[in-house]
Amino acid sequence: MNYTSESRPELDPRHYAVNEILRDGTSIHIRAIRPDDKVRLLEHFTGLSPQSRYQRFFGTKRALTRDELKSLTELDFQTHVALVATLFDGVEEKIIGVGRYIVDKDPARAEVAFAVLDEYQGRGIGTLLLEHLSRIARAGGVTEFEANVLAGNRRMLDVLGESGFPVKRSMESGVVHVSLLTKETEQSILASEEREQKAAAMSMARVLKPRSVAIIGASRDPHKIGGAIVANMKRDGFTGVIYPINPNCPEVQGLKAFASVSEVGAPVDLAVVTVSAPLVESAVADCARAGVAGVVVISAGFAEVSEQGREAERKLLELARASGMRMVGPNCMGIINTEPSVSLNATFAPVPPPRGHVGMFSESGALGIAVLDYARARHLGVSTFVSGGNRADVSSNDLLAYWADDDDTAVIVLYLESSGNPRKFSHLAPAIARRKPIVAVKAGRTVAGTRAAQSHSAALASSDVGADALFEQAGVIRTNTLVEMFDVVTMVSQQPVPKGPRVGVVTNAGGPGILFADGCEARGLSVPQLAPKTLLELRSFLSERAGFANPIDMTANAGPMEFERTVALVGNDPNVDALVAIYIPPMVTQPEAAAAAIARGAGNVPGDKPVLTVFLSSAGAPAALNSGPRGVLPCYEFPENAAMALGAAYRYGRWLARPQGRTLTLSPFARATIRAVIDRVLDGASEPVWLEPDDVALVLRAAGIESARAERTTVENVAEAAERLGYPLVAKVIAPGIVHKTEVGGVVMGLENASEVTAAAATLAQRMQARGVRLDGILLQQEVREGIEALVGVASDPTFGPLIGCGTGGVMAELMRDVSFRLHPVTDADAAEMVDSVRLKRLLDGYRGAEPGDRQALVGVIMSVSALVEAVPELTELDLNPLKVLPPGKGAIVIDARMRVRPLATARASRRAA
Repeated sequence: MNYTSESRPELDPRHYAVNEILRDGTSIHIRAIRPDDKVRLLEHFTGLSPQSRYQRFFGTKRALTRDELKSLTELDFQTHVALVATLFDGVEEKIIGVGRYIVDKDPARAEVAFAVLDEYQGRGIGTLLLEHLSRIARAGGVTEFEANVLAGNRRMLDVLGESGFPVKRSMESGVVHVSLLTKETEQSILASEEREQKAAAMSMARVLKPRSVAIIGASRDPHKIGGAIVANMKRDGFTGVIYPINPNCPEVQGLKAFASVSEVGAPVDLAVVTVSAPLVESAVADCARAGVAGVVVISAGFAEVSEQGREAERKLLELARASGMRMVGPNCMGIINTEPSVSLNATFAPVPPPRGHVGMFSESGALGIAVLDYARARHLGVSTFVSGGNRADVSSNDLLAYWADDDDTAVIVLYLESSGNPRKFSHLAPAIARRKPIVAVKAGRTVAGTRAAQSHSAALASSDVGADALFEQAGVIRTNTLVEMFDVVTMVSQQPVPKGPRVGVVTNAGGPGILFADGCEARGLSVPQLAPKTLLELRSFLSERAGFANPIDMTANAGPMEFERTVALVGNDPNVDALVAIYIPPMVTQPEAAAAAIARGAGNVPGDKPVLTVFLSSAGAPAALNSGPRGVLPCYEFPENAAMALGAAYRYGRWLARPQGRTLTLSPFARATIRAVIDRVLDGASEPVWLEPDDVALVLRAAGIESARAERTTVENVAEAAERLGYPLVAKVIAPGIVHKTEVGGVVMGLENASEVTAAAATLAQRMQARGVRLDGILLQQEVREGIEALVGVASDPTFGPLIGCGTGGVMAELMRDVSFRLHPVTDADAAEMVDSVRLKRLLDGYRGAEPGDRQALVGVIMSVSALVEAVPELTELDLNPLKVLPPGKGAIVIDARMRVRPLATARASRRAA
């Protein structure tokens, strides 16, 4: 669903309002019906065909009385709820669909009905109204919808049957009685997401494949933005009709000009707006009157400059969406579609990119120009390019939906300065990444970078840890710089993904080969020994001074014949998954001859093995490098660049090969136990609350997470509690405001008898008294002396939601910063990957002869924590540190745990403020 802000619409049905996209790509506004809708509702009724009225009212109905209009618009929004779907034509709002439910005797059951204007039927309006009514109904305690539908009303029966909600049907006297549960199911969620993705894709097709384009602010001067766009459209051969809009010129660059879009007198699919910011709203309103499908707002001066500009941008978005238009920008540089049947270049970029199969999205307009220029220099062909600018409406998620099924796009590139809607991204990206590589640069990795990103694009700051976790789970290849991005895109767009980490290296100089081998080791690649048969053949024609240990150093005397044969032999070696040929120009061999030889040799390498090249020359690679049977070969300036690109492709290949995994769901009994604790703790609370140790232990136990036995007691009664627990023991303070107990001397370990326990309790009491801290009690806990200290926890990010972390634990956890994060929910495959990606793994494997740890138990704890997050949406912080991972087969046990929750209303308010 496409909400107008990062938060979902409020559940007060009286103020319900949301923007949606129909399956044909048109956007509509869905809102609560209002008392002032009487005239609009009457116009909607009179606009229905006699058949639609008969199907809605089960009889011939010619009019609505004044009392009926009142009863249909002045609602209590408890027993009678109604939503309307509207469009704005630039002058007035028009109701095109109505959905309502009425509760009768049973407060959990309601009758639902819909009416959509005939010309808008079949576009998904009824389905969207049903989804939103169901959401309101669930919040109001209505669990079941009922509807009586004439058997001949196939469209309405399809709306109800294909909703994904559980449906029952019965038929009597030509009327189908439909019963539908309003509870969300996996099927209803999947159906909604699939509809949303298809609608977003269709809406972008309307923008990227126009048959006619109006340039508002068109200029005769090609050096002005409005003039440059007209010139680019003409130069690059746009296959449709171009309409320059300029009230002061009868013609622009040889084309007839018009004073406004509404005066064109012919359909206009896309409008490109280049006028100054104060004139943009009236220009877009004119587009609405003309029925334009999409607008690209080049103009700056909106949310990126001031709060006043932000408000102007908000009004612009409301106008565009209410009018059925999608909007790219504002503050962008335009869009490109190189498909020959379209040939659209609605940008002011001085040089067009070559045609190809890379789809690009850039939030930065100025950077977009540089990206296009660099793409041409790197021989990277572009299918489509969109500069998102402020992303008031169209975002990278919309482009992902479009590129998912676009046969013209094989690789997707994203330059992002903010995280937008990461939850929608997390649903879209994984399925797409399994078919097409997605490469992303996310700016704002550092605090300073985040500030710069905000100032440049009015973007919201977001946690880079969350972005990393999002990309890891979604299979997105993240790069740190634009150079890295192009290096990776060059690799994945021109070569297959390597099936393994083993790299064969051919070079005519030892130093570059060593640099490449070092780069491989840093990125999870290996440079293995070649097979004896391969080495024997290499020795038959290479110099005695050559190095045969891989990298194969042919020495500077190697000529084209040596390059060709060595590349082919090493590439065919069974111990090699990828080949890299490194050339540094010596005096004895011309680069053109060496490049041609490498190209011929690469043609004999199996097609499922990638071949990369490095030409250490300021002149770059000769054109002959791309003359072989494999066509274009990726070429890099330095060995490290090639190692980085190949390593990124290998990690992507590992992600493709890994199982998608499964999540853990708690049993109904476990959920009920946990909810009882959380509901009790939060009863009457308005601020976040730290759970008491006993409550934390109960919650963890219900979630299947083992904790060390413990008992809360007083200073006076510690000896008795100690006897019940057994020795050895640890004594910990229970005091308000004390989170990290070791930092205040609030822990005493190694207690072997009652006297030591009593002394320790007295010592802890004295320490708290000296600090002026009230001591609420002593927690005695069994001491677990064996095991490896790990950490598993949850942090709540305002943008990404719950982040689940795992890494090295203990008092040095923050200093070591050896932690891997993933977004909730975490699968078993995610959890295993988290464990394997941190240095803790070496300890679990038995570092330097030490006893190993129970890796599977740690994976299980991570999954249990993910299930706990699902059961407790109020959870904002969870820290299991240390978590002792015992020897293999013995499990893992929590030594210290803290948990904080807050009322959901507080959590929502915090997210909105963020």
